[in-house]
Amino acid sequence: MKVLLIGEYSRLNNSLKEGLLANNHTIIIIGKGDGFKKFPIDINIEPKTIERFFILDKFRHLVYFITKIDLGIVESLFRFYTNRRKIVNYDVVQLINEFPFKTTPFIDKLLLKYIFKNNKRVFLSACGNDYIYTSYSLSGKFSFSTFSPLLNDTALKKHYKHSLRYVTKKHKKLHDYVFNHIKAVIPASVEYDIAYQNIPKKSSLIPNAVNIDKIKYTPLSVQGKIKILHGVNTGNYIKKGNGYFDEALNIIKQKYSHKIEIITTKDLPYDKYIKYFLSAHILLDQAQAHDQGYNALEAMAMGKVVFTGAGEAFRNHYNLKHTVAIDTYPDSTKIAENLEKLILNPSLITEISKNARDFIEKEHNYILIAKKYEETWLSYD
Repeated sequence: MKVLLIGEYSRLNNSLKEGLLANNHTIIIIGKGDGFKKFPIDINIEPKTIERFFILDKFRHLVYFITKIDLGIVESLFRFYTNRRKIVNYDVVQLINEFPFKTTPFIDKLLLKYIFKNNKRVFLSACGNDYIYTSYSLSGKFSFSTFSPLLNDTALKKHYKHSLRYVTKKHKKLHDYVFNHIKAVIPASVEYDIAYQNIPKKSSLIPNAVNIDKIKYTPLSVQGKIKILHGVNTGNYIKKGNGYFDEALNIIKQKYSHKIEIITTKDLPYDKYIKYFLSAHILLDQAQAHDQGYNALEAMAMGKVVFTGAGEAFRNHYNLKHTVAIDTYPDSTKIAENLEKLILNPSLITEISKNARDFIEKEHNYILIAKKYEETWLSYD
């Protein structure tokens, strides 16, 4: 099959592409490189020229300040237009999100109109912020979520400016347009499967693909200090509950500074951030989720012990009998207690490390996941 993947989050589509290539399909990714992470894109519509030159970037900000027109979007439109003949007549197109180009709802709709007109079978992946997931989270139906801080304190609204635009009238129009034209929406995690449970076009959950051949597993050797990695994306600090991790680390430092080494990174590009994975035993991922994001999955594939969403809904979905990750929720004291257990019982680190890798190989194998997508796509006329 000839497949077009639109958009990229945390290497999700690159890994799916590798699985589809292994199954002898032809794949192209169009979109942006996910901000500072700079993931590979076949047809990149990022405003690279404007961002590359300091003067142009400053001029862009000045024009936006005066007119509210983003020249970066103009460049993205130009890049899309010049590549338009390369994105037609695909057997399957999959959008990573209902707002895949990240321009404006109106312009994304124009670009998607071209996609829908020139490609017959289009699907949507449910991941990232979107109308359904954001609305469900804001309803308070999750016991906790990335929106919990906002629900508990409306003064934090400014920190959710980006997320809240997904429930505006403008975005709702885009959401409706997309859902009127897709064949199905495919949840990428347990969290989205729950939020989308009553949506008619929902397909079965297909987990994120992880390239287990490219990500090598090395059994953890716990000798000397236990290394704890806390990777921070400052834009999502409150949403991911990084503050709970910081509080927990302060508790642990006071008691076990001689036994641990804490590594904290901020806003690193993927190729630099991934290097810190190699030396860490424990990764602090997120404290307000019910499943793992891609960062956590890659760490688990490496055999790291990951603090992330791994609660009852997740365990039930995969029928888990062993701990594959440390279930983490917004409670710094509990996080500290779980860290302490690992520090005092290094054999647990080795055990969970193996469980994590086994889980990824079974449930997230990129070749098998690509096959699941292929079967789902072909099940729709």
